[in-house]
Amino acid sequence: MTVQIITDTACDLPPDIVDKFRIRVLPFMVHLDGRDHADGESIQAEDVYQAIRDGKQPKTGQVMMQRFMDAFTEYAEEGIRCIYVAFSAKMSGTCDTARLIAEEVCSQFPDFDISVCNSNSGSLGQGLIVYEAAAMAEQGHSKSTIVKHVEKRSQNNVEHIFTVDDLNYLYRGGRLHYASAFLGSILNVKPILHVRDGSLVPIQKVRGKKKAIDRIVQLVQKRAMGSSDQLIAISHAQDPEAAKTLKEKLRSKLGYTNFLVNTVGSVLGCHIGLGGVAAFFVNKSHSSQTAP
Repeated sequence: MTVQIITDTACDLPPDIVDKFRIRVLPFMVHLDGRDHADGESIQAEDVYQAIRDGKQPKTGQVMMQRFMDAFTEYAEEGIRCIYVAFSAKMSGTCDTARLIAEEVCSQFPDFDISVCNSNSGSLGQGLIVYEAAAMAEQGHSKSTIVKHVEKRSQNNVEHIFTVDDLNYLYRGGRLHYASAFLGSILNVKPILHVRDGSLVPIQKVRGKKKAIDRIVQLVQKRAMGSSDQLIAISHAQDPEAAKTLKEKLRSKLGYTNFLVNTVGSVLGCHIGLGGVAAFFVNKSHSSQTAP
């Protein structure tokens, strides 16, 4: 591998991909029951969802500065070139923190070659960008080529189309602009949202989960590149049936055959609550696609 790809636990990539491409994943912090836990180490996504079921409100914190310092220093000492693909800077300060630590490490190791890239994404949207970057690194692409690809994908080139069962989680966490337009007590109304310029943005609202999933399928048809083997990533917040339904509709109605399905991890789970489902994919804004 010519380049080490680093990311954080907001990417929601499954362990087999992380292990296959030797991706370094740094943990966000989760605050629960008066304690701080390292995501994926002392706390797992299931623990977060169980806390939500129990009426608790777990919160997230940035990747700790020392984690960045330790990881970046390790690679600097070994002379390994690095790319850190960060969770959207509009939704977390982690990207800015990483840049500060990278500058500090570079002051101690002037030859250290590291790029910190704001993915403008989260969950498997960020995960797709990391996945492609890691595949390119394994294939021997230059660091500059990989950085350019990551930057291209980060400019609204990866779609996040999703619905949640309770928008109040996003509203309380400050993760959604104009959320008040979607708040209310209308029975069984489901919002459809996407990510634009790194922020969560409402598209519309529909009545019922079935219509919400159907609308996601329509938006995939409208916005995706259209090739049947294009990778479509699906994530869900403890709702595997919704993920299964979405996958089968994308397969039967649109002909897609290449899927990556995983649970929404702790970082996003704290902010969307139970019951969300999403589709992530490269859109038509750029014709080229690097397939892992």
